Amino acid sequence: MSRSEEIASFLENCSESERRWIFDYLRKKYSIHPIEKKLNVSAEVILEAIDRASDLTIRGIRGIIAEASFKQYVLNSLNDWSDVTKPGDIPYDYLLTKNNKQVRIQVKMQRLKAHLPMMANEGYRILSADKFVVETQRTRGGKDKKSNSDTRPYHFGEFDILAVSMQPSTGNWNEFLYTVSSWLLPRKENKKLLLKFQPVPKQPNDEWTDNILLCFDWFFSGKKKRISV
Repeated sequence: MSRSEEIASFLENCSESERRWIFDYLRKKYSIHPIEKKLNVSAEVILEAIDRASDLTIRGIRGIIAEASFKQYVLNSLNDWSDVTKPGDIPYDYLLTKNNKQVRIQVKMQRLKAHLPMMANEGYRILSADKFVVETQRTRGGKDKKSNSDTRPYHFGEFDILAVSMQPSTGNWNEFLYTVSSWLLPRKENKKLLLKFQPVPKQPNDEWTDNILLCFDWFFSGKKKRISV
């Protein structure tokens, strides 16, 4: 039996209070994540702060978790694609390159309403009652200094692929649906802008896929279409 196996066996035979004491002892020596050093606070305090946060703050945190989950579960499995995303105020979350190709990906969360998956017709009555919904606009608002127009809406062409985390309905952070951004629905008053709420099917179809490489193929094919309402 190896030393590691001996330790594991010893821990299994410890009482719950003994294991807790060992855990607390090790926590004084080892951090869980570099953010503890960056903020000069323990992970336990950070988690307590999150637990005390408002629903609006939690919504933002869930969005950040979706982005991190996308990187962990999806991007890290794409061996031939490189993540060359640069920091800054840009309208996409990830920029990937492969040979002479590049694709910009925006990650959004499936919307919740009253802590339940929001249905598409709750966003707009014209949308299906049998589909979920994703909100495709920036989290923070503002005004363009030149035109005085709202800066929250996305323009067509600002990103190439929309990745929607389906965690609110599936419970799994590794499940996403993807579509081509040019296929999304436009606003009635301005066809250059994405509609605020976009319908998302419960299962993959010929407009949404759970295979990101297939969505890349759709994008690079240049095929023109609209997702169904």
